[in-house]
Amino acid sequence: MNIGKNQATWIWYPDDYEIWLHRKVSVLRQYKGYICPPSWRLDDAYTSVKFRKTFHLDAPETLTLSVQGEFVLLMDGNMTPIPYERKPITSVVIPAGMHELTINVYNEHYVPAIYASGESYITDDTWEVTALDGKWVNAASSSQFDEIHHPPKEFPFSYETFAPVQVEDIEGGTLLDFGRESFGYLNFTDVTGKGTIRLTYGESREEAMAGELSETFDDLPVEGDAKAIAVIKTPVTRAFRYVYVKSDEGITYSRALHEYEFLPMEAQGSFRSSDDTLNRIWDVSVHTIRLTMREFLYDGIKRDRWVWSGDANIGLMINNYVFFEQDLAKRTLIALRGKDPVCTHINTIMDFTFYWFLSLRDYYVYTGDLAFIETNYRKMLSLMEFCLNRRNEEGMMEGRPEDWVFIDWAPMDLRGEVSAEQLLFCRSLDTMALFAEKLGDTDNLERFGELAAGLRRKIFDVFWDGKEGALLHGRHQGEVNRSVLKYPNIFATKFDYLDAEQRESVKTKVLLNDDVQKIKTPFMRLFELEALCLLGEPEHVLSEIRSYWGGMLELGATSFWEEYDPTLPADEQYDMYGDKYRKSLCHAWGAAPNLLLGKYVLGVRPLEPGYTQYIVEPRLCDLEWIEGKVPTSNGDIEVFGNSSTIRVRTNEAGIGTLRIHAHSRPRTDDGELMLADDGIYELCLSEPNRLYVVHMDVETGDA
Repeated sequence: MNIGKNQATWIWYPDDYEIWLHRKVSVLRQYKGYICPPSWRLDDAYTSVKFRKTFHLDAPETLTLSVQGEFVLLMDGNMTPIPYERKPITSVVIPAGMHELTINVYNEHYVPAIYASGESYITDDTWEVTALDGKWVNAASSSQFDEIHHPPKEFPFSYETFAPVQVEDIEGGTLLDFGRESFGYLNFTDVTGKGTIRLTYGESREEAMAGELSETFDDLPVEGDAKAIAVIKTPVTRAFRYVYVKSDEGITYSRALHEYEFLPMEAQGSFRSSDDTLNRIWDVSVHTIRLTMREFLYDGIKRDRWVWSGDANIGLMINNYVFFEQDLAKRTLIALRGKDPVCTHINTIMDFTFYWFLSLRDYYVYTGDLAFIETNYRKMLSLMEFCLNRRNEEGMMEGRPEDWVFIDWAPMDLRGEVSAEQLLFCRSLDTMALFAEKLGDTDNLERFGELAAGLRRKIFDVFWDGKEGALLHGRHQGEVNRSVLKYPNIFATKFDYLDAEQRESVKTKVLLNDDVQKIKTPFMRLFELEALCLLGEPEHVLSEIRSYWGGMLELGATSFWEEYDPTLPADEQYDMYGDKYRKSLCHAWGAAPNLLLGKYVLGVRPLEPGYTQYIVEPRLCDLEWIEGKVPTSNGDIEVFGNSSTIRVRTNEAGIGTLRIHAHSRPRTDDGELMLADDGIYELCLSEPNRLYVVHMDVETGDA
């Protein structure tokens, strides 16, 4: 029984809600009016499951019950069904005594789920469920579905209605401008006439006016006569800033309104500085990541609306510095993994399989939620076995005909053993060893630890070139590809696989070398700039943020893009994949500045899972002042810094370290400042929810 609990929830077979929802939304993508299903297997919920609960009642009780699907109630092994009134919310009387109640549910359209509430017990994760495979497991639930009238059938979005900020009559139609990128429906009010209203959507003005070259459009039939009055709503959700409306003769309407659909959440993280450009970049990045955070973390909201593992890896990390919305993170990671058996890489992409492991690691580091890791550990093991069984004779991963080796949208040879792939694989093995240790799986701790160490040695034996001072690109059929690209060197830096001499070499000979092929996507720009922060170049990174993301703003961006090449003329900026307007202008990885500014300018990052230990290392760089906050599971960490003062308010749990870069010893009344390294001082932030203040020498200033 659930003593002290009074809130029932809808329950279902573990992972089935997320997997069912993923299948449902993955086919919403359209291209020029045609459905575009993804190119990987879509799993589904079990259609028939059985729930059970054993309990003791001192007196008879009424059980209020709602079931998503057809169902039968049985008790104590009796094959005769318990009768109930067949209505959406029903009830049965359970007699006193010890009983086992079972509820068999069948639903071929939605996830089978139940909601039950009585005086002594309710549906929660103490109920068991089976997929009729001989195994009983604890049921799953979500706080989103804790009302009996709202089953897990429709996702609980919120809605707001907006009028266009500008209406322009042009070329026999009307161009609506809603001011910035958005997502949802259009409503036309007081519609009269008969014929068709034709809508062409655009993330840019040019796309909305491009006619047949546009990616998305709708034709709305108007069936009334001249005296009829109606409200017409677009049939599906769309992404747009602009909409071009052209109606058949005789059709009129009074207003066109946008019904914005969104996941209700408030930004917890913030950033402000003396640089208005950086502030605007932060705000547009927040808007970008907000739009892509829906049922799951999507790549882009116009074109794909799919759950891609590489996009999710970055998007979920950005989320940790803005919304800290972890229910979405869990839904996304469950959906990406799907069900066993494993037949292909996640999204069919080798590197995206590895990003899934790394996303779980990031989730654990930022939340400390080992329970979620434990529930996914079996699937981690089976996916890793899939990878291990696909190694070549050298123990490395290389693409097979059915695999997509991605890395990034840039020209490179992806045949054979790509060194960046081996580094991602090695980090995935490290991650498996970490979780094996945390979960007490000693056999796999030793196994994965040895595999990771052996692969790491081999990577450097084969690909590190002392003369180039860098990791080389790859090896195909025994011949090393001696190209020096940024990707493996970025990952080796990020994963702390380089010694001090190698780090300096990679920084100067690769990452700061203009002769090395440049990176064009915000996806890899994030990893590149993060590596440079780790290599002690925050000033350079701030300059690159202003230039790269600021360049998109100068071109009119109201959300950040899938790809940006500053060398292209303005009339080619929307081209991608061989089409004029294929490029996504609202892409999750485009919001990378939120992560960079929170993690390396405010300087807040966890050292131990769940911020039980963390560091605050503010870097003023060329700014006059910075301020902001970073969300954690135990409240926000707030930071302010200028040339004379650093202030940090700690969260409600955990022990922090304030690391200060200064030419001379700062002063504080809040503890003892210790010299940690040349020009680096540290202060222990040992008390929760306390304001710590450090005064700097204004003459010498912050380094």
